[in-house]
Amino acid sequence: MSQAVSSHFDTKKLTAMGVLVSLGIVFGDIGTSPLYVMKAIVNARHGVGNLPFDEYIEGALSCIIWTLTMQTTIKYVIIALRADNNGEGGILSLYSLVKKLKKKWLYVVAIIGASTLVADSIITPSLTVMSAVEGLKIFSPNTPVVGITIVILAIVFIVQQFGTASIGKLFGPVMVLWFLVLGIFGSIHIVDHFEILKAFNPYYAYQLIVDSPSAIVIMGAVFLCTTGAEALYSDLGHCGKQNIRVSWVFVKVMLILNYLGQGAWLLDNPDSVSQGINPIFGIMPEWAILPGVILATAAAIIASQSVITGSFTMFSEAMSVTFWPNQQIDYPSGVKGQMYIPRINWGLMFLCFIVVIYFQKSEAMEAAYGLTITITMLMTTTLLFFWLSRTKTAKVFAVGFVVVYLFIELGFFYANVIKFFDGGWLTMVLGGFIAVCMYAWYNGRLIKSKFIKFVKLDKYVPVIKELKLDETIPKYATNLAFLSRAKRKDEVESKIIYSILRKQPKRADHYFILNISNQEDPYTFKYTIDEIMPGTIYRVNFLLGFKVDRRINDYFDQVLEDMMEEGSIPSRSSHPSLRHYNVPPDLKYVIIDNTYINDTLLTVKEKITLNIYNFVKYIGSDDFKAWGVSAHNVVVESAPLLDQKINSNKIQQADFKRYDS
Repeated sequence: MSQAVSSHFDTKKLTAMGVLVSLGIVFGDIGTSPLYVMKAIVNARHGVGNLPFDEYIEGALSCIIWTLTMQTTIKYVIIALRADNNGEGGILSLYSLVKKLKKKWLYVVAIIGASTLVADSIITPSLTVMSAVEGLKIFSPNTPVVGITIVILAIVFIVQQFGTASIGKLFGPVMVLWFLVLGIFGSIHIVDHFEILKAFNPYYAYQLIVDSPSAIVIMGAVFLCTTGAEALYSDLGHCGKQNIRVSWVFVKVMLILNYLGQGAWLLDNPDSVSQGINPIFGIMPEWAILPGVILATAAAIIASQSVITGSFTMFSEAMSVTFWPNQQIDYPSGVKGQMYIPRINWGLMFLCFIVVIYFQKSEAMEAAYGLTITITMLMTTTLLFFWLSRTKTAKVFAVGFVVVYLFIELGFFYANVIKFFDGGWLTMVLGGFIAVCMYAWYNGRLIKSKFIKFVKLDKYVPVIKELKLDETIPKYATNLAFLSRAKRKDEVESKIIYSILRKQPKRADHYFILNISNQEDPYTFKYTIDEIMPGTIYRVNFLLGFKVDRRINDYFDQVLEDMMEEGSIPSRSSHPSLRHYNVPPDLKYVIIDNTYINDTLLTVKEKITLNIYNFVKYIGSDDFKAWGVSAHNVVVESAPLLDQKINSNKIQQADFKRYDS
C-alpha cells in the first residue's frame, strides 16, 4: 500500500519554482499588511504629548523594521523553521515533536495556540479584502464596501470545493508583481525624505516607546506588521525552509521599502488618514490607483486563500492528534496539498460574514486584529523552548530565547489586550469557543476510554470459531470489519465482542479488527497484519502520519486485495452461485457509535466535558463519512458498558401472585 504525495518540486531543495511558490502561498498574510499597518499607526497617534509628527513616524517605522527583524526573521525564519517534523511546520507539528517529553500539560498549550490561530484566520480574510476594496472610495466615496467585500469572500469560499490547483499557478507571479509594486512606489517617496532612513536605528524605536505616553497603543498597531509570521511557519511543508528563507529576503526588502515610502509620504500629508486616504494608495500616482486597488484586491484574495487552506491543514492535523472529531476531507484537485473540509469551509465563511457586517470598516476591524495571534505566538514560544532545550548544552540558549521572546510578546499581548472592548473580544470569543471544543474532545475521549473495557481476544477465539461453523445462525457477512482503538495487539473493546456474540450473533467467514496507530512522521503510510485466529480473525494495523488522511475504506480495500493476491483469503464469493461468476466476496463494516455511561459514575467536571464532547461530535461528520466508508455497507450500533458498578439499592421482588382467568 502506498500513497503518492503530489508535489511539483522538491521542497527539500532550493529551486526557482520553490521560491516562486513560496511567494505565492507563504507570504500572502504578511505581504498584505501594508494595506492597513501605517493607517493603524497614524490612527493610534493619541496622547503622544509634544512629540513632533516626523519623530513619531520615524519611531514607528523603526518599531516596524525591528519587529519584522526580531519576530519574523530571527524567531520564525531562522529558529522556528529548524523545528520541522519531517518537513512539516506549524504549532501542531511542533507539538508532535515535544509531546514525547512526557509533559502532559503541553497539549493545553497546543490547543490554545491552534484555536487562536484559527480565530486569526477568520479576521485575516475579512480585514485584507475590506482594506483593498476601500481603495475604491478614492474614486467614489459611496462605494458599498461591505457588500463588495462579502461578495468577494463568498466567491473565494465557494470555489474551494472545486479546487484551486489551476488558479494557484498564478499566485506566485501575482504576488511577485505585488511586492515589486510595493517596493517601487515606496522607493519613489524615500528620495523625498532621505532622513526617513534613520528608522533603521533602533534608538528611534526605543525613544518612541519611552517618550510616548500612549506607546502601548502604538505597539498594538505596529504588531500588525508581523501577524503573518505564524502562517509562514505553518506553510513549511508546502515550500521547504530553504525556499522560504530565500524568498523572505526579497519580501522583507520590498515591505520595508514600502513602509518607508508610506512614512515619507505621510510627512508631506499628515492629515491624509483623517481624510479617509489610505497611505498605501496615497503613494501611488493617480493613474496607478485603480490598477493598484485591483492588484491589492488580488493580493488580498490570495492571502485569504492561503489562510483558508491553512485552516484546512490545521484541522486535519487536529484530527490526527485527537483535538478534533474526524470530518470528511476531500481533495478536489487530486493533489495532496489541496484539501477541502466542507463543514470547516462553510463555518469560516459564515463567521467572516459576521465579522464584516459587525465591524463595517477596516479601521474598526484593526482593533480586533492581532490579539489572538499574540497568544498563538506565546504558545509557539513555549513549545519552542522545550524543543530547544532537548539537550543540556542547548538549555542556556533555550532559556535566553524564552526570556527575550516572552518579554517581547507579552508586551505585544498587553498592547493588544487593551483593545479587548474595541473588538478584540470577538476574536477571543471565537478562539475560546474552538479551544473549549478541542479541550472537551481531547478529554472527553479520555473520560470515555476509562469506562471502555478491553478484553483479551484469545479468550473469545473458541466461541467465534464455533459461531463461524454454526449454520443455524444466518451468515451476516463474508468479511466483517470493526474499528478499534485498542492499543495492545492482543486486546479488543468488549463492545465489539458484545456486538459479535450478544447484540445480534454475527456469523462471518473472516473478522477484521481495524486499528489506527498515529505516527510522528507526518507521511507514514503503512500497514501490518496480525493473524489472531488462522483463516478467521485478523487485526489490521494502519500506521498513519498526521498528514495522511484517514480514508480507511480505501486503504482496507487495498489490504484485502493484497491478502487475496497472497491467497490468505478467497478472491471470490463463498456462495456457490456467485463464486461461479467470479463475484468478489461481500464486506460489511460495523461501527459502534455510542456507549452508554451512567451519570452517577461521573464527576461534575466530567459531565460538563462530555456534554461539550457530544456537541462537538454532533457538528463533526458521521463516523462512516469521516472514515471514508460508503454508507451502503455500514451498520452503526450502540452498546452498553457491561462492567459499570452502580451503588444503588437492589429492587425487591414482591410476593408472586397468580390470577386465574
